[in-house]
Amino acid sequence: MITRSPANVQTGSLLSPREEPLAILPTTPRGGWQAQLASALRDPRELCRRLALDPAWLPGAERGHALFEVRVPEAYLARIRRGDPRDPLLRQVLPLTAEGDAVEGFVQDPLAETGHTPRRGLIHKYRGRVLLIASPTCAINCRYCFRRHFPYHENAPSRVQWDDTLDYIRGDDSITEVILSGGDPLAASDRQLGWLLDRLEAIDHLVRLRIHTRLPVVIPDRIDDALLAWLSATRLQKVVVLHINHANEIDDAVVAACRRLQGIGVTLLNQSVLLRGINDSVAALHALSERLFAAGILPYYLHVLDPVNGAAHFDVPDHEARTLVEELRQRLPGFLMPRLVREVPGEASKTPL
Repeated sequence: MITRSPANVQTGSLLSPREEPLAILPTTPRGGWQAQLASALRDPRELCRRLALDPAWLPGAERGHALFEVRVPEAYLARIRRGDPRDPLLRQVLPLTAEGDAVEGFVQDPLAETGHTPRRGLIHKYRGRVLLIASPTCAINCRYCFRRHFPYHENAPSRVQWDDTLDYIRGDDSITEVILSGGDPLAASDRQLGWLLDRLEAIDHLVRLRIHTRLPVVIPDRIDDALLAWLSATRLQKVVVLHINHANEIDDAVVAACRRLQGIGVTLLNQSVLLRGINDSVAALHALSERLFAAGILPYYLHVLDPVNGAAHFDVPDHEARTLVEELRQRLPGFLMPRLVREVPGEASKTPL
């Protein structure tokens, strides 16, 4: 039973998700990963209809969609409880009226990334590693995304422009790690990713490849034979950092995708965002760490929300975040404890809280 009206929740006053364990339903993908990516749901009306939401949610969904479009793959949609506006997966993808609220301190570029792009498609903030925007596209549009306003049109190199970007890496032998990001890097074709990886491998001082992706979670079929072929062949150490915020995101198909990555020597880590109404309880965070480890993934970071314009209703204050983590520490072994951090523009690394 809904104990708060949709109108109240849409202003950003969110209920915490239910804390009891929930059955994980199988996903129902249709076609290969490219077809699933292309057919992701992009209509707020269809989202509300498919999930049997009260029509009172639709005006807010349409207003939020006008600011940042809906995008939900079918495989992810299948894990959302119908008729439940408090579902923790739904809260991550359902647009709300609150996204249009102007909130002090919430800005379009919360991490000041546009000031750290010395080449097209390259972000260099931390010593020893650089981030490449390998794809401007995501398979899913998370409502709290810190790059929801990022100028992707200015950071999507052509193959000719990639040579200039890669020259920056070639010219700095202090760079030992390249992070593929986006968007979502795995939204790019295997041909494009293989082409890019061939050029990175030829840079002698690189030793490690890190891929930040949500695609194995939202479209598990992305981890196919073609991807495994180019990734397994690299000389670089391979790390895949997934982005999972709630245990209900991990179904059997996600576990199978993770096992395939582990089978070619990939180290799997996870980083989450602490989100009001989604995982802001000890029970939710405990279940997430346990289910991650059962799938062969180590908890890595628990980020407090980056203050991006349009996402203030997800914010959890620092004092509350610290209390949650301290209580979580009493339940979990140390190796299952994610590090609570904030990314502060200009700092040399993540800032522990």
